[in-house]
Amino acid sequence: MAGIAVIGAGMGSLAAAARLATAGHRVTVYERSTTYGGGVARFERDGFGFDTGPGLLHLPAVYRDLFIKTGKGGKEPLEQCVSLTQVDPASRHVFADGTAVSLPNASRGGVAAALDAALGPGAGERWNGLLGRAREVWEATRRPLLEDALAQDVLPLGRDPYPALRRPLRRRPTTLAEVGRRELRDPRLAALLGSYAQAYGFDPGTVPASAAVLPYMEQTFGTWYVGGGMRALADAVYERCVARGVEFRFGAEVAGEVLEKAGRAAGVELADGTRVEADAVVSGVPPREHSGTGTGRLVVCLALRGARGADAVHRTVVHDERHVVTVLRPDDPALRPDEGHEAVTLTVTVPWAVPVPSSAAVDADHLLAVAEAAVPELRLGERLLWRELRPSPGPVSRPALAGAGGAFLHPANRSPLPGLYRVGGWSHPGGGLAHTGMSAAIVADLIAGGPGGSR
Repeated sequence: MAGIAVIGAGMGSLAAAARLATAGHRVTVYERSTTYGGGVARFERDGFGFDTGPGLLHLPAVYRDLFIKTGKGGKEPLEQCVSLTQVDPASRHVFADGTAVSLPNASRGGVAAALDAALGPGAGERWNGLLGRAREVWEATRRPLLEDALAQDVLPLGRDPYPALRRPLRRRPTTLAEVGRRELRDPRLAALLGSYAQAYGFDPGTVPASAAVLPYMEQTFGTWYVGGGMRALADAVYERCVARGVEFRFGAEVAGEVLEKAGRAAGVELADGTRVEADAVVSGVPPREHSGTGTGRLVVCLALRGARGADAVHRTVVHDERHVVTVLRPDDPALRPDEGHEAVTLTVTVPWAVPVPSSAAVDADHLLAVAEAAVPELRLGERLLWRELRPSPGPVSRPALAGAGGAFLHPANRSPLPGLYRVGGWSHPGGGLAHTGMSAAIVADLIAGGPGGSR
């Protein structure tokens, strides 16, 4: 079987390495830092632990498939390696006017009832009507945009599949914000819709209407928490790689271009000048054109004295006039020194540009005030032991979307150079844990000689 060099040890790279090693290839991962997981990172201090990347898992079927396909004899499933719990309610939203609503997990009827109770009769029906149209986007794009390798002809994906308003003489909505205004007819519902896009770093005012698929995916397939925090998922995938014989070289930065021989990828050159031959190369690092600007995340880690309340909500989304702030309060003993303390994270998406760090765009004191106003039981004035700001080290990759002439698509997994493949959030089908897991399945299938499919 082939010798394969994998550049980077992010989640897409790890998932691809595990699949390739299980298929019998000799796989070596070269990572410039001292650890794995990429953006699925952990900050620890004084017995507290905080996820500084994604805090929740959507579409867990992607990682269930990974663990089944890389387990011995089709065994060793995901739930044998990590604990998964459905978060219920999936989220609590606090709007700018003070209205609050808690949305149950993966229950269209329950969500509609909650919206009617909080926002008035008809709100749930309008929301579910929109999700019904978003389902058409899902069915039209699920395979070409998520499960299959990107087709050479991407023109069909450049057309927005969101259904046009079925009224004469009405212009088709072109952005998610327009969809919210026209179809939901309530600024709070429009803010709810926009928040699903903002969580990935999208601007609802510029992102295509097809982004309505994001709330559809979450509310259809559910929201899950990984016991021990999301870093436990990265640990499990890394351990699966090791068990399948993947070799890791940490502190090994790949410099320059991929080595070429006879018109195809033939290995990598490390920063120390070492040249490593390989039959194929899988790159999980962002291309240079994505290194300058984009959207970043700022995470504020809060170490609190006092126990977490028994009725505390895991995720609260605060629709402030300046930011959408996500407050995560996991009930997880692994993330706190004892039952008399609580670990809380505040997350906000912000502009990111070199050399200005993302934290410069946000007033942390304002974020704390917003969080405490929306979640009074935090009582930060008396409970706060310390806080730590953790800006993302670079722009955050976003999932691919149809429409806008293809502006929201990502580079294909098969590069123009034979033998070089792209994996992870900066390649098709884009960022987010589920999408990067799908990219790994596509790459593994391409290397196996298949058409590139994650099914």
